[in-house]
Amino acid sequence: MANEVTIPLLPCASIDEVAEFYVMLGFTVTYRQRRPNAYLSVRRDEINLHFFGIPGYQAEQSYSSCLIQVEDPRELHDAFAAGMRAVYGQVLITGIPRMTRPRRDGFLFVDPGGNWIRVVPAVRERENGRNGLSRALNSAVTLAGSHAAERRALKIIEDALAREVHASEEERASALEFREELLERLDLRR
Repeated sequence: MANEVTIPLLPCASIDEVAEFYVMLGFTVTYRQRRPNAYLSVRRDEINLHFFGIPGYQAEQSYSSCLIQVEDPRELHDAFAAGMRAVYGQVLITGIPRMTRPRRDGFLFVDPGGNWIRVVPAVRERENGRNGLSRALNSAVTLAGSHAAERRALKIIEDALAREVHASEEERASALEFREELLERLDLRR
């Protein structure tokens, strides 16, 4: 088979709020329906996302997630960050909505509906052969991004940086960059 297409259908409380957010990121609204059921579809290049409204839906309680594979996550992140800066004056890194900084394995953003959208490279590196610092960084990113456990993530990164003295300069730089992001997030929450 060829040319199959899968389009996620994600919940939200307000299709209007979600539409504004995705337009800010450079998407185009391709369909909007208010009655009999709230429904929205947005598109950016080949990325299609659809949303359905649920009265009383609470974004903070959402478990909805979607994975988007792209050739260059950093390029998409830069475009999304520019849209956020134009509207909010900054890239939102805490709360809902928010977006993480880009890393080698991509980035994550949470939309106003509480949907966790993970943007990853189309071709992933093999996990085999990766050292402890890379594994620790992946664990810390997951903890901080998916569980809002920045303090635990910071401890994992700092312990790994002290322990993994043979990591490459690129791996150390990635870990140190994420450590700085965690420190910034923790300062914002005080």
